[in-house]
Amino acid sequence: MNTIIKGAAAALVLLGSALPAIAEDIYFTLYNESSRSLHYFYASPSASSSWGGDLLAGGHTLRAGYNGTVTIADGSTECYYDFKFIMADGSETEVGEVNICELGSYTIYD
Repeated sequence: MNTIIKGAAAALVLLGSALPAIAEDIYFTLYNESSRSLHYFYASPSASSSWGGDLLAGGHTLRAGYNGTVTIADGSTECYYDFKFIMADGSETEVGEVNICELGSYTIYD
């Protein structure tokens, strides 16, 4: 009897590990420690070939020296994302493979 219970418990553990990961919203603080305002911020899973929508949509900017909370709620279960920042002067910076699942904050520098 004890062997049957152990076998059933092992089967439940294996079944649980076969289920897909549940997507959850990711929040982190974005600090702009550069000398320029951030006008556009894009993020997409690193495996994707296209950028998501502007996370500062609606004409919002993140001025130099300020911070704000970023929400990534795209339904993805991926942890590694690429970021694209476009500053007030038109300069662009891309950063790859950022682990947003373990990210509490991210800082932009010049």
